Amino acid sequence: MSKIVSVHSFRGGTGKSNVTANLATIIARSGQRVGIVDTDIQSPGIHVLFGLNEEKIRYTLNDYLWGRCAIEDAAYDVTPLLKTSHKGAAIRGSIYLIPSSIKTGEISRILREGYDARLLNEGLGNLSRRLKLDYLLIDTHPGINEETLLSIILSNVLVIILRPDHQDYQGTAVTIDVARKLEVPKMLLVVNKVLPTINFGVLEQQVQRTYNTTVASILPVCEEMFQLGSSDVFSLCYPNHPWTQGVSAIAKHIVQNKITSLFGQNGYLKF
Repeated sequence: MSKIVSVHSFRGGTGKSNVTANLATIIARSGQRVGIVDTDIQSPGIHVLFGLNEEKIRYTLNDYLWGRCAIEDAAYDVTPLLKTSHKGAAIRGSIYLIPSSIKTGEISRILREGYDARLLNEGLGNLSRRLKLDYLLIDTHPGINEETLLSIILSNVLVIILRPDHQDYQGTAVTIDVARKLEVPKMLLVVNKVLPTINFGVLEQQVQRTYNTTVASILPVCEEMFQLGSSDVFSLCYPNHPWTQGVSAIAKHIVQNKITSLFGQNGYLKF
């Protein structure tokens, strides 16, 4: 069974989807089979980074949650897209993406009706088994809600992204407190969009001391990221960039000790 990694932030705009996409790509380059589920149903968009054309998306996570398809029917192998756009990119594994719908009507229905979160639990277990995934990354919705709590409960590893911002600091404290009460096996903090004038070593020590949680990486704010504008996977465009090296450091923390999956043989969460 796959190792479940949730990538979360208390507030939006932290670069969560960019980090998730690049983490998946870096892990897949080592030969692993990686799945990504976009559970940010209210504001989806990670499919854009992989160049997955909306016209080619037949089914989404929404369709599965409303009983229109099996979970694997909404999974798209985006590895060929990356290999085509980055000729020579050594991606020895595979990346499967389950996008959420960007249709206004679908998003409105989620906001109005919600969905049965237990189906997501069941679907992730089935997806892991049927696609034989080594890692399953969940791109969560910011903040704390029922869907986020489910993602946290499922996680072997919870990656929390924050910016060097006082509102982010307070929100991160709430998230960590919730994760500890839910007994997440492993938590990692990532500070993103840090100005180069800040002493990264001092910042890492301060954050780690404040939350008593491992800081996996400090990622710099960079002009190249703004120029790319989420149109591609940054680590493939800039493989030697300090930001890419920072995300590689997060990947090392995740893959160093593969934890036994929280799913039982029937695909349901073990309590």
